[in-house]
Amino acid sequence: MSAPPPFDDRPSEEAARRTGSAPEPVGEGGPDHDSGPNSGPGPTAAGIGAADQGIDADSGAAGGADAGNAGDPDVDTGRDLDADTSHGPGGEAALDAADDLDAASAPEAEDDPGPEPSLPEAVRLRITALAAAALAGLPVDETPVPLRRVARFAPNRRARLGGPAIAAQLAADPLFRQRISGRIVTEAGDLGAAVASGMAPAAADPVEVAALAYLARPDGWRVLIEAVGESVRAEADVAAIAGQIRDADQRATRAEHDRAVARNEADKLRDELARVREELGQLREEARATSRALRETQAAQKRAADLLATEKGRAAKVTADHEAEVRRLKTRLAEAETAAASGKQSARDARAADETRLWLLLETIGQAASGLKRELALGPTDKLPADFVADTAADRPGGLERSRPRAQDTDDPGRLDQLLALPRAHLIVDGYNVTKRGFAEMSLEQQRKRLITGLGGIAAQTGDEVTVVFDGAERVHGLPPAPRGVRVLFSHKGDTADELIRQLVRAEPAGRPLVVISSDREVADGVRRHGAYPMGADSLLRRLSRS
Repeated sequence: MSAPPPFDDRPSEEAARRTGSAPEPVGEGGPDHDSGPNSGPGPTAAGIGAADQGIDADSGAAGGADAGNAGDPDVDTGRDLDADTSHGPGGEAALDAADDLDAASAPEAEDDPGPEPSLPEAVRLRITALAAAALAGLPVDETPVPLRRVARFAPNRRARLGGPAIAAQLAADPLFRQRISGRIVTEAGDLGAAVASGMAPAAADPVEVAALAYLARPDGWRVLIEAVGESVRAEADVAAIAGQIRDADQRATRAEHDRAVARNEADKLRDELARVREELGQLREEARATSRALRETQAAQKRAADLLATEKGRAAKVTADHEAEVRRLKTRLAEAETAAASGKQSARDARAADETRLWLLLETIGQAASGLKRELALGPTDKLPADFVADTAADRPGGLERSRPRAQDTDDPGRLDQLLALPRAHLIVDGYNVTKRGFAEMSLEQQRKRLITGLGGIAAQTGDEVTVVFDGAERVHGLPPAPRGVRVLFSHKGDTADELIRQLVRAEPAGRPLVVISSDREVADGVRRHGAYPMGADSLLRRLSRS
């Protein structure tokens, strides 16, 4: 069967011009639904659209479903609508027609190649409402998966929120449409039976007939929908013409009233025009006088502005010169303050260093004097100064040849103990020179740890200041804290521990006992020139092994 072309149920352009309103777009996509997943021709929701806006909660009740729950908008129903269907006169015929439709609808839907018809808006809304009302009565296994969640909605929300999904499923799923139409036709009674047989009762609502025809799809269902479209358009045209007539009458009444008002206003305006012309002549005279005064004032203002600009330029130049001079003075003041602060800081640092050196020297001299006092208190000596001169610089007649004293060994731990016993002594150790000589088999970390621990014991025993210096190139992070009284230093990268040792020796005041432990001859010679006592690494190693 060849399908008739989709008809356009929109009001004519002439009717729209008469009513002064633009025709509302209906048909494919529906109003406010020209985009989205259901807009577009073909076996989709184009015929029904996504008209879920504005559907009243009672639209589902109008189809005869869920009437008992219409008072409660939030009650969801899952009962079978067949249980609530009461068959009136002709109900048995409707059931027979529905059974016949179940057997014949699916093949017809599959054999119908025509596109979805363009539906009027009222028909589209009614189809969605009927399908939403009957959806809750379908068994779960017969309900399409996309609509199972919609079927659990309350009746007044089902058509409004699930309208697009229901419309799409009706257009795309003939089996679902057959199942849902069977229930709807049965509930419609005689009207459903008549529409299912291809007849449209004259007294029936054309919108209801078109909706049932779309769902049941009997022979000639497209013709029924076209007839409804023509009826809807005719009603729209009649309503538009009636509205235009009312508008024309109102415009005529307003025009007559406006004409009378215009006559009165014209008389008033003539009188007002005469008065205004008289005032205009006076104002022109005043304007000419004002123009002359304005020109004179503008000339005077221009002269004053020129003079003001000249004075502003002169003042700006003076201000700029003054600001430049102030900036120069501020710069010189800042430089002077910086130089003064630097000089004060340098003087304070030099004074602090001198005071430190002086205090250390005085402390050393004081402790040395105390030691001398204790030594002198031992008792009188049997030798006089001349006896010492005789023993060292002369020969006694008949005396034995004296034995000359032998210099003490630099690796002798006894000599080291004597030096450390001096008051305020400072022990400086070349770290790796000692560890690589005594603990070469250990790792560098273990060498440092063993040496620092041993020096901590010496510092605790003697109370002397102890400093150990390592080369910075081999410095590692994460060292344990140094023992009390031991200072651990690393030379800067690029410098050696030997240079740092010489700097430490030069920083001490002359006269303070300084003991430098290093087997490096260059280090020993360098510190000896500054008054320090150089000792070999073996002397410290023996001293550590003894403690």
